Amino acid sequence: MKMPLALPAALATIAAAFTALPAQAQNAYANPVTSEVLQGWDLPDGRRVAALRLTLAPGWKTYWRSPGDAGIPPSFDWSLARNVKSVAITWPTPSVYVDNGMRSIGYSGQLVIPLHVTSARAGKPVRLRGTMALGVCADVCIPHEIDFDTMLDAPDTSPTPAIVAALADVPYSASEAKVASATCRLRPLDDGMEIEAHVTLPNTGGNEVAVIETGTPDLWISEARTTRKGNTLIAVSEMMHANGGAFGIDRSDVRITILGGNYAVDVKGCTAG
Repeated sequence: MKMPLALPAALATIAAAFTALPAQAQNAYANPVTSEVLQGWDLPDGRRVAALRLTLAPGWKTYWRSPGDAGIPPSFDWSLARNVKSVAITWPTPSVYVDNGMRSIGYSGQLVIPLHVTSARAGKPVRLRGTMALGVCADVCIPHEIDFDTMLDAPDTSPTPAIVAALADVPYSASEAKVASATCRLRPLDDGMEIEAHVTLPNTGGNEVAVIETGTPDLWISEARTTRKGNTLIAVSEMMHANGGAFGIDRSDVRITILGGNYAVDVKGCTAG
């Protein structure tokens, strides 16, 4: 089992290649994505539903939270935010791309990322100031950073249509998709571990792609080999810790997303199989 370049090294390689481009070529890639914060509305429980809207230039795409071997995972830094206790991120259903034989998972065109913001002091203004680090790709892939700074201080209970649409465009839950069972088998390898997930559910249509996440930090997980036998979808991935050391997997933290031609399904947790 071979793990790809560690992310920092991969980003450094991409950045170096981009720096080496002629000035006119760099200008063509100067603005691959623009962004704005959507103010959103207040929920009865005191949380604020806001969103970050990204608009990608034609021919460009960016990545989902688990981007595949060919992608760069996005990350957020909220350290400069004020009166913010937590921010929960909701990812709309992504698309699967295959370029030069490599698979990536992400978005093109416009992407609205809903944010459920919990304030540290209820009833006080929230300053949503942060940074999003992401990868964007066209003919080349480059790291990109978005800075945003907005006061969420206008009380409003009217839902924002663009955010409502993004919240509706999420994978079905296991119960909504009529998942009968989800089991995971773990098998040790010389340099890591193999996970084999069996999910019993109706066919989601087309060429189904499963993505396995574990909730374990610094863990590399290979693209899942996805097959189906009747009503059971089988996904197999190999896992390795970034530092090559031992690690454990809590099955209750395993997350299996199935991206089908008709709809997607988000399965949280699995039992021993």
